[in-house]
Amino acid sequence: MSSWIEDHTDELAGALAALREQSDVVDAWGTHLADVLWDGGRLLAAGNGGSAAEAQHLTAELVGRFLAERRPLSAIALSAETSSLTAIVNDYGAEEMFARQVEAHGRPGDVLVLLSTSGKSPNVLRAAERARDAGVTVWGLTGAGPNPLTRLCDDAIAVPAPSTAAVQAVHLVAVHGVCAAVDARVGVLSEHPRVGVRADRDRPGLRVTTRRARRTA
Repeated sequence: MSSWIEDHTDELAGALAALREQSDVVDAWGTHLADVLWDGGRLLAAGNGGSAAEAQHLTAELVGRFLAERRPLSAIALSAETSSLTAIVNDYGAEEMFARQVEAHGRPGDVLVLLSTSGKSPNVLRAAERARDAGVTVWGLTGAGPNPLTRLCDDAIAVPAPSTAAVQAVHLVAVHGVCAAVDARVGVLSEHPRVGVRADRDRPGLRVTTRRARRTA
C-alpha cells in the first residue's frame, strides 16, 4: 500500500507538467503585472482557506521582495483584511466579503488575482463580477477547468489534479513563477524609469487584458 507522500508526489508530477505547459502564461502575467505596478497600479488578491494564505503569500512577495532588491509594489490580500471582512460579512453577507473590497480599492487597469481550487466559491465569483464592472483585469488560479471562475476571468491557469492539496501546491509554484517574472521585468523597467501613474488609470472603462490561457480539463 502506497503512502500519502507517494500518492501526493505522483499527483504533483502530473499537475506540474500541466503547469509547465502554461509557463508562457505565467511569464505573461508577471510581465503585465510589473508594468501595471511600476506605473502606480495595484494588485488585489483573494481566496478562501489555503487559497487565502497563497493570496497573502503573493502580495507579501510584491510588497516585500522575491528574488531581487527593488522598490515595494502595491498589493493587497483581501482575505487578510480581517476588520473589513467581518464588518462586510455581518452587514452584507459572505458573498460580498471580497467584492465590496474590490469595489473600494480597484481602479481601471488594476489586476485582481483570485485563487479557488474548485473554481466555484460564491464569494470569489462575486468578486470577479464586481472587478469586471470596475474595469479591473481578472486572473484566476483554479483546479481543473473549465469552471465558473475561468469563465469569468480575463485569463486563467487551471491545474488538473485529483486533490485540493496538489492543486494548492502547484498554485504556489505558479505564484512564485509570476513573482520571478515580475522581478525580471522590473529589472528592465528600472533601467528606463517612468515618472507618475499611468494615464489609462484615469480613463473609466478601460480594460487591460492578456490573452486567454490554455484550458486543461
